[in-house]
Amino acid sequence: MNTPPRRIAHLDMDAFYASVDLLRYPELRGLPVVIGGRRQHQPELLADGTRRYSRLRDYVGRGVVTTSTYEARALGVFSGMGVMKAAQLAPDAILLPTDFDAYRHYSRLFKAAVAAIAPQIEDRGIDEIYIDLTDLPGETLALAQRIKQAVKDATGLSCSIGVSPNKLLSKICSDLEKPDGITLLDPSDIALRIWPLPVRKINGIGPKAGEKLATLGIATIAELARAEPALLQEHFGRSYAEWLHEAAHGIDPRPVVTHSEPKSISRETTFERDLHPRRDRTALSEVFTALCTRVAGDLQRKGYLGRTIGIKLRFEDFHTVTRDLTLPSPTADPVVIRRAAGECLRRVPLEQKLRLLGVRASALSSSNAPQEATESPQGELPLTAVVR
Repeated sequence: MNTPPRRIAHLDMDAFYASVDLLRYPELRGLPVVIGGRRQHQPELLADGTRRYSRLRDYVGRGVVTTSTYEARALGVFSGMGVMKAAQLAPDAILLPTDFDAYRHYSRLFKAAVAAIAPQIEDRGIDEIYIDLTDLPGETLALAQRIKQAVKDATGLSCSIGVSPNKLLSKICSDLEKPDGITLLDPSDIALRIWPLPVRKINGIGPKAGEKLATLGIATIAELARAEPALLQEHFGRSYAEWLHEAAHGIDPRPVVTHSEPKSISRETTFERDLHPRRDRTALSEVFTALCTRVAGDLQRKGYLGRTIGIKLRFEDFHTVTRDLTLPSPTADPVVIRRAAGECLRRVPLEQKLRLLGVRASALSSSNAPQEATESPQGELPLTAVVR
């Protein structure tokens, strides 16, 4: 019996965070909107029933853009950009705060809608999934259209889908006809549709590799496909050079992984202003305890225990420090996690202001059954012993 050719889809929600917010604020459709504000940038409901929105030009701080509408992207505003820089490019753009609870809700909705049609799903984050369509009956285009409609019905949101024989090509294709697009790719189409694209369109070629390829005169995927393997190996090493060569030719044997065990569970926060270990001790203690509680809650909800508890600190000069502690037995108890994280903290000299604070649980094992989150641990951040 012949094995059917693989049909792998990559589904990417269109401007996901912004699109979720536009469901609540439909009057903003068609306008440049940037997500990345703080709580004070929540729209103000006026007496006449209209809303007053914050503008990018009024933003002061060092936050980063979480996402933006396509209208804002046309002005040069993209995710990961500093909000202050975005304000220079699009001062009149609307600024909205992030609402991760809403984004997670809609993420669950769209994934459940897809799973009802095509259960072989690899979760790649809050707004994207791979789907193995190989064994499903029906034409590929009809399946993709059916999935898109199910997502629309469940969420009111649009998505873009790329379908090809593998994950690498489908990831590229889902971005070719955004928003609300479907792109089907046959191996015979690679030279025409994939090779003219910049090398950075290949997921796995980052900024540094892209810059190095550019110095070698390799800007497009076609030029990468024609590059001598020996040249690539000289500059990138054998393993990565082989992968570059295969990726440029559309080769990717990776399966759709429907289940994988997490290696760690973590929570972290970047402060709106740098906090001093002594003067801001109360605020830091509250944040530290909350992070420990959230890690414990995540472990309990997902049915895991963590044996190694770690912390992450980033100082005002961007220097980052981590410390961890392995417990005698694994836990999901917030009190135990708080105590262990506090011991880690005592091993770090706190002489500078803090920019970021994080807590992590690793060396995970199954707790057999998900649990309900327990009470938050109490106690202050153990700073006095290490402040100098």
